[in-house]
Amino acid sequence: MAGGLIALLDDVAAIVKLSAASLDDVAAGASRAGAKAAGVVIDDAAVTPKFVEGVNPKRELPIIQRIALGSLFNKLVIILPVILLLSQFLPWLLTPLLMIGGTYLCFEGAEKVGEKLGWIAHHEKETPAAEKTTDGAAAEKKVVRSAITTDFVLSCEIMVIALNEVAGESLTSRAVILAVVGIAITVGVYGVVALIVKMDDIGLHMAKKDSPGQQKFGRFLVGAMPKLLALLSVVGTFAMLWVGGHIILVGTDELGFHALYGFVHHLEGPVAAIAAIGGFLGWLVNTFFSLILGAIWGGTVVAVVIGARALFTGHKTSGESNAVAEAAPHPDQTQS
Repeated sequence: MAGGLIALLDDVAAIVKLSAASLDDVAAGASRAGAKAAGVVIDDAAVTPKFVEGVNPKRELPIIQRIALGSLFNKLVIILPVILLLSQFLPWLLTPLLMIGGTYLCFEGAEKVGEKLGWIAHHEKETPAAEKTTDGAAAEKKVVRSAITTDFVLSCEIMVIALNEVAGESLTSRAVILAVVGIAITVGVYGVVALIVKMDDIGLHMAKKDSPGQQKFGRFLVGAMPKLLALLSVVGTFAMLWVGGHIILVGTDELGFHALYGFVHHLEGPVAAIAAIGGFLGWLVNTFFSLILGAIWGGTVVAVVIGARALFTGHKTSGESNAVAEAAPHPDQTQS
């Protein structure tokens, strides 16, 4: 009896050790995967507050909560099963899919830089202020739907980038790690977004306190919010170019075109050998050239898109002009 009990306790201890090791593996995998998705996460945090601009302050947090739940649904119910099936049965598709996502990131980043510098026209459709300030359920539903649609694209990038970091794990491990990453990133992003959105309200509340110190800090919070949003937007743009460029850099190497990756790796070598700071300097070199590649790659795609858009618009305008000319009465017909 005692021997059986000891054997049972040994089995339980082994299961506990195995579970602990599995949890460590999940935590390590989630950490690696989440770090690689940082560029998209920053941009997500910068984009989302714009959806509640002009909304009744009492509805800001409920709207953000609905967007966060929609984001979780996007990641866990729609995206996760699809990319897991692809990784299990069509793993060769992951690199091309990742490069498509990287190209989208480069395009978005380059387009934002071009708009900021005034090289290209800003084309985002603004939501009318009257529509945003309406307290009706229909207007709020439209804002939430628009935000969740935007989130879907960013969530796809986050999950595919994360999957690429744990592609060598078992199917179960991949599923658990990606679920953890999806939940953690969603909670983190929308928690930060909620804090940013309510920062001015917190500041105004503190500015009305009797304490001069609280009043000063409250005014600081109110004044800091626009600057914080601007900083997030800049950092998010450069992070998109860096992450997208790195995806393209690694992807071209995996597809057999080794020149770009080989060039950057060659430049990393000398600085990476420097004691103590070599690792950081090597990362800095790789990040710098990934950023440059992302800007060039994204700028090229932006130019192609603008050209195609202009060509399509030109054809459409020409067609409309011809239709008007054909519909107009001929002078001879008018005289008769």
